Amino acid sequence: MPETPSPLLDHIKRRIALSGPISIADFMNEALAHPEYGYYRKQDPFGRAGDFITAPEVSQMFGELIGLWAAVSWQQMGCPPKIDLIELGPGRGTLMADALRAVRNVPGFGDALTVRFVETSPVLRTHQQTAIMASGIPATWHEAFDDIPVRADVPAIIIGNEFFDALPIRQFERGDHGWAERLVGVDADSGELGFVRGRETPVTDALIPATLRGSAKKGDIFESCAPAIAIADQVARRLNETHGAALFIDYGHPSSAFGDTLQALKGHEYHPVLRDPGDADLTAHVDFAAIARAMNEAGARTGAVLTQGTFLRMLGIEQRAELLKTGADEQQAVAIDQALARLVDADQMGTLFKVLIGYGRETTPPPCVSGVAG
Repeated sequence: MPETPSPLLDHIKRRIALSGPISIADFMNEALAHPEYGYYRKQDPFGRAGDFITAPEVSQMFGELIGLWAAVSWQQMGCPPKIDLIELGPGRGTLMADALRAVRNVPGFGDALTVRFVETSPVLRTHQQTAIMASGIPATWHEAFDDIPVRADVPAIIIGNEFFDALPIRQFERGDHGWAERLVGVDADSGELGFVRGRETPVTDALIPATLRGSAKKGDIFESCAPAIAIADQVARRLNETHGAALFIDYGHPSSAFGDTLQALKGHEYHPVLRDPGDADLTAHVDFAAIARAMNEAGARTGAVLTQGTFLRMLGIEQRAELLKTGADEQQAVAIDQALARLVDADQMGTLFKVLIGYGRETTPPPCVSGVAG
């Protein structure tokens, strides 16, 4: 039987037919955030039954250590009586649930907390409500980071795990004489979506850093993520206003570089990027140098980019694993060791995932800051 036509695919093709090829950012916006058919709007993509597994789903140790990082950050701020703990793109709420459980015995921290989730998916909001219900900590939900009210006397601790990687990117390809944006069009013969090259046009430092443009060769691709830069700017200003701290963990590269990193995942397998929009996850590697640069330009400070393995070891994940194995049976102990390896080993998540810590210009550096920029 022929496949049922996808309403979202038909919508994208009609849009292209009316106005011409669209940017990759526009394609990602449609595929991930269309109000009716978007990937994150209509389903739960996490876990073994979904399309990918994130670090909080691998082991409770991940969220527990981030919770303790937040608690120590709060202590270094002088234990203010109120604090906003903000998570961007909180998935099922697993990270926050584990974090809140880990800090319940930190004197005064739970009483000071208000949890704020930045989440657009109705499906995932329901999971998050259920996940943190037992903590008894008040929580609010927001469509966008900028929707969270700024309270000058209430510091913010901001956490984003695998948040930036799903934000829409644009791609620019070097040609014989200049740069052209890579777009999504419809192939005239097959009628399927395909990549096309726009007209060559001058580019600015906001799109491609001047330090890279001089070394570009024909065929090189540079990815730019304007929403990530905008959010980094907003976060930095919030940190300066409230003397807060931020922790971002994602897969990506510590320095700006050329490369096509756009990929799709479906059922834990790589999937053709332009096939089945709305039914596969779309991500791209995060340019941590660009994020840090935006935060520094807005007046905040950032530490050196760390690998996830280094960061978690600094927080004591190996000691936490040994503690969890106390009293565990053999099968449980093996599972704990496997989860530890997945989170910190170089050939798994330990090196691919990076960590960036930011803080307000008048804030004491939070735990695990190595080097200072800005």
